[in-house]
Amino acid sequence: MSSTNSFLIRLTADFFEGDKLKYQDIGLRTFEKHPGIKYDYFPHHRPEISPEQIAGAHGIIVLTPSVTRATLAGASETLAIGRFGVGYDAVDVAACTDADVAVFITAGAVDRSVAEATLCWMLALSHQLVVKDRLVRTGDWDARSKFMGSELRNRTLGVIGCGGIARALIELASGFGMNQPLAFSRSLSEGRAREFGVRAVALDELLQSADFVSIHCPLNAATRGMIGERELRLMKPTTHLLNTARGGIVEEGPLFEALKEKRIAGAALDCFADEPVTKPHRFGQLDNVILAPHSIAWTHELFRDIGRAVTAGMIDVAHGRRPHGLLNPEVYDRPGFRRKLSLHGLPV
Repeated sequence: MSSTNSFLIRLTADFFEGDKLKYQDIGLRTFEKHPGIKYDYFPHHRPEISPEQIAGAHGIIVLTPSVTRATLAGASETLAIGRFGVGYDAVDVAACTDADVAVFITAGAVDRSVAEATLCWMLALSHQLVVKDRLVRTGDWDARSKFMGSELRNRTLGVIGCGGIARALIELASGFGMNQPLAFSRSLSEGRAREFGVRAVALDELLQSADFVSIHCPLNAATRGMIGERELRLMKPTTHLLNTARGGIVEEGPLFEALKEKRIAGAALDCFADEPVTKPHRFGQLDNVILAPHSIAWTHELFRDIGRAVTAGMIDVAHGRRPHGLLNPEVYDRPGFRRKLSLHGLPV
């Protein structure tokens, strides 16, 4: 970045309540050592970012709003969009590339928090935590013998997707005496599976064998509706399904029926086909389900780590370096993107 140029980063409005930051630490202090970098934020929250919101900004940090092809009509000066997290199904990456905008995620920053939250859910489901809590709240003490739990010991964890979150979960679960984990991932080689300590299997085998099926893959054309009626019928009556990824991966209608009929033991769901959920969800009728508003892994540590990662990525962009977690590296070869770099005095 040229000493004569400033680099303006704008944050989406959902980081703030009024002009006050909602969260304890999202890494903004990282910018203090870089006087050429300034930041502000959108004055209003919109589910889809509008062109005028990004106009004049060189970098955008996005929490929940979507980035569409229409958004990018305002991207004449925008070099990068940093997603505050690792899911990017709400960002049209191809449209960003066409608009000469780099897109990056905070790869690795969420691994520990999501893995720990998933393990928390595994323990809560297997020990009937929700039901037992209710027995005391309603004074139904004598019913406790009807709700025996089970341990993680000698149970089998199956992960769909074997990225950083799944591997962190496997590491955390290793102290509970579980069987060798199973993993389904189209990109997982046998060599990498051995390195991670898992057995690579087909999806059907994982569903038939695992006691806990935990979803850790992105939502895309290949994974949308991956778990439907047929797949749910492959699971054992003792199996629990956990989804901390994206709601569209699991078909909610068949899952509701499978849980209602006790064809599987239970589920823990942090994400839904339609978000936000602003009225009671039908899954709330069921005793064998734990629900969270797409925030089960939200901790002060998580937001700190994601914040440091996304601000470090913006600093890299502002100094002509490629950010970690870059989704569209081909954008760096596009003439339009290189022109934007040169306008900022950055190496082309």
